[in-house]
Amino acid sequence: MSNEDKPFTIDLRQLKSRNKDGSPQVVQRVDAAGEGLGFVDRSAKKQRGRRPSPRTGQVHAKVLPHVAEEIGNEARRRGVQQGVVIEDAWALYVKANNPD
Repeated sequence: MSNEDKPFTIDLRQLKSRNKDGSPQVVQRVDAAGEGLGFVDRSAKKQRGRRPSPRTGQVHAKVLPHVAEEIGNEARRRGVQQGVVIEDAWALYVKANNPD
């Protein structure tokens, strides 16, 4: 039976593999192009946790879903960014715990 009789067959013998150019110069050029477009390496390294924002240096805390929803609702109600709500909450915490 020939391949013409089988409508969905592929002759794998015709496929050839080719080596990818993994030289350091090519990798550096590709990495630089990606960074120029805003892509950054987010692969797991030895340091755990979320990286600080490269623009502002902020570290974002991970919160429980119901807390995140409440912060988001309050920010929308006040018409501010969520960070403003968190900064205000921190200021109240510091004021309550530092009687100076």
